[in-house]
Amino acid sequence: MNHSLLVTKRDGHKERIDLDKIHRVITWASEGLENVSVSQVELRSQIQFYDGIKTADIHETLVKAAADLISGETPDYQYLAARLAVFNLRKKAYGQFEPPALYAHVKHLVELGKYDRHLLEDYTKEEFELMDNFIVHQRDMNFSYAAVKQLEGKYFVQNRITGDIYESAQFLYVLVAACLFSRYPKETRMDYIERFYHAISTFKISLPTPIMAGVRTPTRQFSSCVLIECDDSLDSINATSSAIVKYVSQRAGIGINAGRIRALGSAIRNGEAFHTGCIPFYKHFQTAVKSCSQGGVRGGAATLFYPLWHLEVESLLVLKNNRGVEDNRVRHLDYGVQLNKLMYERLIKGQDITLFSPSDVPGLYDAFFADQNEFERLYVQYEKDKSIRQKQIKAVELFSLMMQERASTGRIYIQNVDHCNTHSPFDPAIAPIRQSNLCLEIALPTKPLNDIKDPNGEIALCTLSAFNLGAIENLDELEELARLAVRSLDALLDYQDYPILAAKQGATGRRTLGIGVINFAYYLAKHGVRYSDGSANNLTHKAFEAIQYYLLKASNELAKEQGACPWFNETTYADGVLPIDTYKKSLDALTNEPLHYDWEGLRKEIKEYGLRNSTLSALMPSETSSQISNATNGIEPPRGYISIKASKDGILRQVVPEYERLKGSYELLWQMPSIEGYLQLVGIMQKFVDQAISANTNYDPARFTSGKVPMNQLLKDLLLAYKYGVKTLYYHNTRDGADDVQGDLEEVVETADSDCEGGACKI
Repeated sequence: MNHSLLVTKRDGHKERIDLDKIHRVITWASEGLENVSVSQVELRSQIQFYDGIKTADIHETLVKAAADLISGETPDYQYLAARLAVFNLRKKAYGQFEPPALYAHVKHLVELGKYDRHLLEDYTKEEFELMDNFIVHQRDMNFSYAAVKQLEGKYFVQNRITGDIYESAQFLYVLVAACLFSRYPKETRMDYIERFYHAISTFKISLPTPIMAGVRTPTRQFSSCVLIECDDSLDSINATSSAIVKYVSQRAGIGINAGRIRALGSAIRNGEAFHTGCIPFYKHFQTAVKSCSQGGVRGGAATLFYPLWHLEVESLLVLKNNRGVEDNRVRHLDYGVQLNKLMYERLIKGQDITLFSPSDVPGLYDAFFADQNEFERLYVQYEKDKSIRQKQIKAVELFSLMMQERASTGRIYIQNVDHCNTHSPFDPAIAPIRQSNLCLEIALPTKPLNDIKDPNGEIALCTLSAFNLGAIENLDELEELARLAVRSLDALLDYQDYPILAAKQGATGRRTLGIGVINFAYYLAKHGVRYSDGSANNLTHKAFEAIQYYLLKASNELAKEQGACPWFNETTYADGVLPIDTYKKSLDALTNEPLHYDWEGLRKEIKEYGLRNSTLSALMPSETSSQISNATNGIEPPRGYISIKASKDGILRQVVPEYERLKGSYELLWQMPSIEGYLQLVGIMQKFVDQAISANTNYDPARFTSGKVPMNQLLKDLLLAYKYGVKTLYYHNTRDGADDVQGDLEEVVETADSDCEGGACKI
């Protein structure tokens, strides 16, 4: 090779190529790692040197070469590739590997308009120097390659047009902490900033995309989930659409409740015209959702909710179906179908479900959420009144259509609205829950908007984070982590801006939080238990009891300092009712784990001092944010020991934690013989979780004799989830892309009936 070749440095000047320098950088990146080879990376890179080659291009090639070597047998290449990538990103951000002083960095980025000016107004140079003293930049070396690429692609403050990067991870973490605790008293805030910084930078607390990408920038909207309810009027439909656009543009995922919209052919203005039905308005919402990307961080997305008994339901269930024409499809929304006990009973008994337009049956839609006995009374009464427009359909046909579409699209979700209201922190008579969000874990009250400034409407927001179960050694650590998570997210509610009055009123009135978990699969593997055989049931009960107890305790402590949330009186917590009082008692057959914490003492404290937050827990998917922590996502079993995710930079490989030591202990998704054990665990979690859970159903057609998933299996599992008190079901995954569902309707009725005789489906 010609050693007189010149390379072009990042600042544009040229110097003689130094191959030893390349070797030294790879050697530095490999320190302390097992089963990695510097020479393998050099060989794999196959750099074609030419005169004037950019050092940045050489470095990118080395990073990709190391990433290509990631495998189950050699997992540490994910750290070698990550370190090379960190080296590259720091050079891009700072022109050197060593980060600058924090104060100088913040001052520079405020001047560029990248950081919020309040940082320099709220903190002195001396306080930034204190923060500098506890920052551990070496923690950048603990990221996996997939984590670094996610940070680069989604989270670092950058110019998305030019690709310029302005920061590194430890500055991101410490400035998130500084922003969230900026309003705390000067005597205590530095202590909270330091403790929170260490918790998030060591991956014990995981933060969601809106917080990681947005806190410290001038854009101040960080709630992950926004729930918007639509009334049956043009004014409300237009207000809903406006609210969607505002929140999609600010990084939020949307839940839309459009179940009140009257059916096709309904009278308008006393019969002067007839209604065009739901589909044109769903298309209107779809356009609003897709009109904005979320700052280049992620695309707009929404799930729209409607009840199973809506008169148009047969047309609504197929809206995502690939068959049909654009006129009768709305494919770029997802859908949540709302069920309750009466619907399931009609299925089990082989009876009909009667469909109505909500506009024709006064009080029925509200009772569907607020009062199950009243709903059944009205429903039966309206069925008997043949002057009311209605349609009967066999329950098994309707449920089968729903499950067929759920199986074939994967994106028809389920919400059990009675569980959402009977096992809830809210009094359904005052603040019923009428929808969830696009990930099906948020369950909060809403009120329709009549215009965008409607003071009587309520848009529900939820602010999220998660505990990394794999990063804690014992459950007692959760007490401190809960205190930090609750305080930081509660502070965010006052720190962020609210583009719509109805959202500000709801967020500051209810102060709802949703704190979940990541790395659950690793947690089970570490303890030598499995999803499918019941061995994890007691462990799960113990862990989620600790999580909810410590979250409630932290919110109660905060209420003693700052007061209960203003609308605390609309919660069941105000009456001393706790999640351990309202769960489905059928769960008692699944675990004999006793309660380990002083719930009665906590009940007394909550009744006396209240809670700062109406809700505290929700189990979200955490698909992206879990990668930052090199964790398995949410509560899901991994599909393989190496997860593969496509990105604009190519394939990202990530190996499950402690693969070499624990590979025999992980239960992979498609190793599970059925989903019954998984649904048991979700039910046990739901006993304590006060919102809902992003729970998936997964089927391998090869496990069934015909090579197709029988419809009666889908219905049986749906009933089982309901029996265990599961509030929501998220994705339906079918292995190998197969989506065929087999089922003869008569056989399904007979099987459902016989399966339920022994009490298996008793609801």
